[in-house]
Amino acid sequence: MVEYKCFDCGKKVSTEYLRKKVRCPYCGSKILYKPRRISTKIKAR
Repeated sequence: MVEYKCFDCGKKVSTEYLRKKVRCPYCGSKILYKPRRISTKIKAR
């Protein structure tokens, strides 16, 4: 399940809520983003 975060308040917003409106349910902001996973780089010898 993909979750988005609000750019203003930083709270998680579920995709179920975003099917109805493209706004943060907590602060009303329209700017949402999908947080990236942290990747680990390994150097080859």
